[in-house]
Amino acid sequence: MRLRCAVLDDFQRVATEVADWSPVADEVEVVSFDTHLDGEDALAAALADFDIVVTLRERVAFPGSLIARLPRLKLIVASGMRNSVIDYAAAEEHGVTVCGTTSSSTPPVELTWALLLGLARGLVEESNALRSGGPWQSTVGTDLHGSRLGLLGLGKIGSLVARVGLAFGMHVSAWSQNLTKERTDEIGVELAPSREDLLAGSDFVSIHLALSDRTRGLLGPAELALLKPTAYLINTSRAAIVDQEALLAALHEGRIAGAGVDVFDIEPLPAGHPMRTAPRLLATPHLGYVSHANYTTYYGQAVENIRAFLAGAPVRRLP
Repeated sequence: MRLRCAVLDDFQRVATEVADWSPVADEVEVVSFDTHLDGEDALAAALADFDIVVTLRERVAFPGSLIARLPRLKLIVASGMRNSVIDYAAAEEHGVTVCGTTSSSTPPVELTWALLLGLARGLVEESNALRSGGPWQSTVGTDLHGSRLGLLGLGKIGSLVARVGLAFGMHVSAWSQNLTKERTDEIGVELAPSREDLLAGSDFVSIHLALSDRTRGLLGPAELALLKPTAYLINTSRAAIVDQEALLAALHEGRIAGAGVDVFDIEPLPAGHPMRTAPRLLATPHLGYVSHANYTTYYGQAVENIRAFLAGAPVRRLP
C-alpha cells in the first residue's frame, strides 16, 4: 500500500504542477489541501491518515501535542531551511524525520520594492480611482531619489534591498544589534548609530530581521513614535517584530504616512481582522516567497526529500 502525503496550503493548486512527482508516484499518494487547516484539532483530524506532510514556511505549527496525535506521521518537509514552529525534539521522540528545502532571496526583495513603490506613488488608490471613474490624480508621489532608506537588518535579503535603494539614488543606512561598519562599508551604505537614529532619520524603513527573542516587539509604541509623519514602514519579515496594536494605532491616527505589510500575527487573516480595513495600509497575503521559481524549488526538492527518505538516506535534515 502506498504512503499518503499531504501538501498543506496549496492555495493556488500548483504543487503538483510546478514539480515532477513521478519519481515517487509508485510509492506515494499525494493529496493537496487548497484551504488552510486552522487549529490543532482540525489538523489532527485531517492528517490522521497521512505518513508525510509537506508544509510551506511557518504557516502551520507542529507542536509536540499535534505530532503525538499523528501516529502514522513519518516525515515532515518544510520549505526553507529554518522553521521555528516545528517541535524538533517531539518529532525525534516520535520517530518523525524533518527535512527542509533551499530558497531564493529574490522574491521577498522584489515584493519589498513592490510595496514601497506602491506606497510612494499611491498606485492602489490611483488605479482604483481611474477604474471606478473617480478623480483624475488625487495623490502627490514621494520621490525616492535623495530620500533616506533605513534598513533594520543587512543580511542576505537586506543587502539586496540596499543595492536597489542605492540604484534609485537613495541614501541608505542600516542597523541591527550586531551590525558592523565593515559590513555596511562592504555593501556601500551607512551604519546608523542606533535604532532610534535610523527610525527618526528615515523616509522609508524596511525590516529584514529574523524573528528571535531579541527582535520580537523590536518596534513598539515608543519606536514607532520616532518615525516622521511622512515616513513609510515596510515589513516583509515577521509580524511579531512590530507591535501590531501600536502599528494599527499609528495608521489610524495618521502618525505615519503609511505601511506596506506582507506578514500578520494570524495567517490567513480572519475576515474581520483590523488589518483588512486599516487606513494607509498596503497589505498582501504573505506573498514574499510566492513565485514560480521558488515554488518549483520548494516542491521539486520536497520530491527529492521524499525520495531520499524512502531510500533510507534523508537529505536536508532540520534543524
